[in-house]
Amino acid sequence: MKKVSELIVKHRFLILIVSLLLMIPAFFGILATRVNYDMLTYLPKEMDTMVGQEELLKEFGKGGFSMIVFSGMPEKDVAEVRDKIAEIPHVENALWYSSVSPDLAIPMEFLPTRLYEAFNSKDATLMVVFYDTSTSADETLAAVNEIKSVSDGKAFVSGMSALVTDLKDLVEREEMIYVGLAAGLALIAMMLFLDNFLIPFIFLGSVGMMILLNLGSNIVFGEVSFITMALAAVLQLAVTMDYSIFLWHSYSEIKKRKDSKEAAMASAIRKTFVSVAGSSVTTVAGFVALCFMSYKLGIDLGLVMAKGVVLGVIGCVTVLPAMILLFDKALEKMHHRAILPDMGKVAKGIVKIFPVILIVFAGLIAPSYINYKATNDEVYYDMGSSLPENMDVVVANKKLESEFHMGATHMVLLPAGVSEDKAREMLSEMEKVKGVKFVLGIETLVGERVPIEFLPSSVVKILKSNKWELAMIGSEYKIGTDEVNEQIDSLNKIMKDVSSEALLIGEAPAMKDMIQMMDNDFKVVNLVSIVLVFIIIALVEKSAILPVLLISLIEVAIFINLGISHLTGDSLVFIAPICLSTIQLGATVDYAILMTTRYKVERIGGNDKHKAVVTALSTSIPSIVVSGMGLFAATIGVAIYSDIEMISQICLLLARGAVISMVMVILVLPAMLMLFDKAICLTTVGMRKCLDYKVKEKK
Repeated sequence: MKKVSELIVKHRFLILIVSLLLMIPAFFGILATRVNYDMLTYLPKEMDTMVGQEELLKEFGKGGFSMIVFSGMPEKDVAEVRDKIAEIPHVENALWYSSVSPDLAIPMEFLPTRLYEAFNSKDATLMVVFYDTSTSADETLAAVNEIKSVSDGKAFVSGMSALVTDLKDLVEREEMIYVGLAAGLALIAMMLFLDNFLIPFIFLGSVGMMILLNLGSNIVFGEVSFITMALAAVLQLAVTMDYSIFLWHSYSEIKKRKDSKEAAMASAIRKTFVSVAGSSVTTVAGFVALCFMSYKLGIDLGLVMAKGVVLGVIGCVTVLPAMILLFDKALEKMHHRAILPDMGKVAKGIVKIFPVILIVFAGLIAPSYINYKATNDEVYYDMGSSLPENMDVVVANKKLESEFHMGATHMVLLPAGVSEDKAREMLSEMEKVKGVKFVLGIETLVGERVPIEFLPSSVVKILKSNKWELAMIGSEYKIGTDEVNEQIDSLNKIMKDVSSEALLIGEAPAMKDMIQMMDNDFKVVNLVSIVLVFIIIALVEKSAILPVLLISLIEVAIFINLGISHLTGDSLVFIAPICLSTIQLGATVDYAILMTTRYKVERIGGNDKHKAVVTALSTSIPSIVVSGMGLFAATIGVAIYSDIEMISQICLLLARGAVISMVMVILVLPAMLMLFDKAICLTTVGMRKCLDYKVKEKK
């Protein structure tokens, strides 16, 4: 590493030039990387709901669909708008009353009663629009915007495709503001807690380059989720800024003892790489754990963020040293007194009352865990609930609910070989299921008032192919609720009794699959992250008991963090707890490792446990506070600003988690080291001799 560090210092200008040149392909890589706004596409492809979506697109040419409410429009005007919609590129069909009677010759009242009531309410009428591309395809989103345009704002467009369209517009408006808030607040925090006014700007320059490289290199994945795209820069800034701080502190300290700044930087690079490489591994492990989710969004976020942490380490020992040396003279003029005073007295005071701290900590464990479990039981899955109430799709969903008492739409794919009598009987049974508003299929259209020959071939084509017959089911229940999930179970039973090959698809059935999957994913990710971090700490600290103590401490901090959401009555979107639990563990356990490592050095050096703990605490507090407040500052602004609850909640949990972990490590870890000192010495490589020091002291 010595030769490598010397080469980095020697070729610092070349490193800066190459890094700046890499920003060009990185920029174009960002532009070329597609952003996916559809959360349901991350479900496993082999699930029935996903298989059904593929079959719907393949056999019927139908991907996404929208339910459109027209209020206060005469039938003739609705028919004209329907014709315009049908002409929009990638609209496969617009199904309305005029689809059955193109010239409106058959009075609407001649439709079967249940069907008429399902699609008409007072002065409002309902239209179903199918697209020939998938729910979140760019072509589908363009078609949704065109529908809004041709209807002159008189149409309320609901459904997943409309939600994705509005979500895309909102994220694109906000994501640059996220980066600005994270950078600005992190800058303020560093200017306050560091000893130099200029160095925070250099940190941001170095980390910013690595963020751009990370985002640009996402082109290898083809696309990333909107959550990943919106949070990647914020999270990478938050969890890798520590590495820059460590290099700066090392360089400043070593520079006082070296003859030249180049020699000081080479030494600082070596020291930093060893420390940062070990520290970053736990953070990487936290993100890697997300890759073990069956729900593929975990892989999306996990890989991008693990890559970002690795790039952060590389930038810390290459680009940052080059920039510090370039601005060394200016940096020397910008020093100021650090805001944090000497922590010797504080450390002594904390260690003195360690029994009280342990009692309070023990008392927190049970209630924190109970609230933590309650929070996980209260998560919600309806994406529409996480968006601002004034968004078009949210307004449309409320209109659909108030005018037609509809919360979800399911679709049935029934094998074409099923007889007409069995199909009619099945659909009739489905109409009786609690909460079913209507069932629309070939058999329901052919009522006693409308003979089958009156059905245009275009309508038959919509609902029947050589392989499948399609039926639509309107539900009164909202997506992701217990009621709709029970309804789906009932519909599936009726359907499977007719044909085991039949498929029930739609947003609500897919969300039900997700609910079942996420419960298992949460357990798997928690277990994997704990095991990985346990192994890393065991190897770094060469101890059997220290990983247990450190992980237990941070896990209780996670319990407290998530438990607060239950106490404040805030339901979390389903992905927030699973992201928080693994990221908080991976990113903040480093605070505990930092203090523990210094404690070991002091004990092995001959100090008794009291002095070792006081020294470790007093020297670690400044670094822990700077690190914790950096993570807090980088995420709290986004948490307050974002109109998307999913993003706001994840950032709020991370900001709160940084502070809670920081406080827990500063207050509780010293008490744990005091209590378990003997066990630590017995189970840690090279520390058994520390027990002899205690014997000698008594003598």
